[in-house]
Amino acid sequence: MKKILSVAALALALAGCISFDGKGGAAPTIHYVLDDAVPADAAAPTAGTPADATVAQRTLLVLDTTSSGFYDNDQLVFSRTPGTRGYYQFARWTERPGKRFADLMRSRLDRLGSYRVAAASGQVRGDLLLDTELIEFYHDARSQPGQVHLVLRADLLDLKRRTLLDRRVFEQRVPVATYDAAGAAAASGVAVGHTLDQLAAWLASFGQTAYNPERNTPTIRGESP
Repeated sequence: MKKILSVAALALALAGCISFDGKGGAAPTIHYVLDDAVPADAAAPTAGTPADATVAQRTLLVLDTTSSGFYDNDQLVFSRTPGTRGYYQFARWTERPGKRFADLMRSRLDRLGSYRVAAASGQVRGDLLLDTELIEFYHDARSQPGQVHLVLRADLLDLKRRTLLDRRVFEQRVPVATYDAAGAAAASGVAVGHTLDQLAAWLASFGQTAYNPERNTPTIRGESP
C-alpha cells in the first residue's frame, strides 16, 4: 500500500499538484527564467579573428519564434506517455518560450558579430530573414528523471531575391537531473544553449561562397530531416 501511495505522490509531484514542503498545503507557483546556458564569453567571437567583412555588412532580421497553440503560453509542458502532453500546475515560465527563445537568439547572434542583427519589426531593412518555429519543447518524463526534448525548425530567406536559402531542423534531448519542474527548467536552458550553438554554426556557414549577391541564383542547401 505504501508503495502505491509513493508512486501516486511522485506522479502528482511531476504534475505540480502537491507540495513536499512538509506543511501539507498547496505549493506556490514558481516562475522559471528560460536562459541560454552557454556563458556569454564562450559565445563571443575569438579575439583576433573578426567576422568576415562581407558577412558583417549584411543585416539579418530575426522574427519572433512561433509555436503551436499548446506551447504558446507560459506553462511548462511534460509528457508521461507517448502521444500525450500535460502542463505543470504550479510551474510557469516568466515569458512564453517562443518569445524568450527569439530574444536569446538575437542576443547570441549579435554577440557573435557575423551579422548585424535586428528584430523584424518593419522599421529596419534587411538582407536576410530568419524565421523559426518551436515544434517541440517539453519534459519527456516517460522514465525517471527523463529528458527535455526540443525541436526547432529554422528557415533562412534572401529578402533581396525572395528566395528560401535553406531550411534546417535542430533537435536536442538533454537529460534532466531531478524528476520535477526545477530539473526540467534547468535542462531546458541547456537544450536552448545547444540549439543556439547549432543555429549559429549553420548561419556562419553562409559565407561568401554560399551566398553571393552578384550571382543570378543563390545556392540552395537541402532540407535536413
